[in-house]
Amino acid sequence: MDHLSEAARIRRGVVRLNRRLRQERGNEAGLTPNQLIVLGHLHRHHSATPGEIAVAERQRPQSLTRVFGELEAEGLISRAPDPVDRRQSVLTLTAKGHRALDQDMGERDVWLAEALGSLSATERGVLELAGVLMERLAGS
Repeated sequence: MDHLSEAARIRRGVVRLNRRLRQERGNEAGLTPNQLIVLGHLHRHHSATPGEIAVAERQRPQSLTRVFGELEAEGLISRAPDPVDRRQSVLTLTAKGHRALDQDMGERDVWLAEALGSLSATERGVLELAGVLMERLAGS
């Protein structure tokens, strides 16, 4: 099997699993995909400027401006002046934001844990390794 065929097969699997994980979201918190992107970024990086988030998530800063405002109004993120460049602001996840993100991830983790129960220990190990490798690929 050549690399292009392997890539297509992996992509199909990732897309189908991603679709199913989205379906498993209870979404009681009402978080939009862009809100989840911002909360997830801040969860991984602790704090960032709006521009840093936009660049890292390959979004236009203007398209996230409303999202930042919504999250701040809901108390899920806080905004403070950048200590180095006072013209910039630094966004940070609040305790309420952590809870909302944990709830959203937890709903999907419950479904995935149940689904993994139908696999053998070897298959679960392969998927765990695949998860590590996919994170590494996503970062490259």
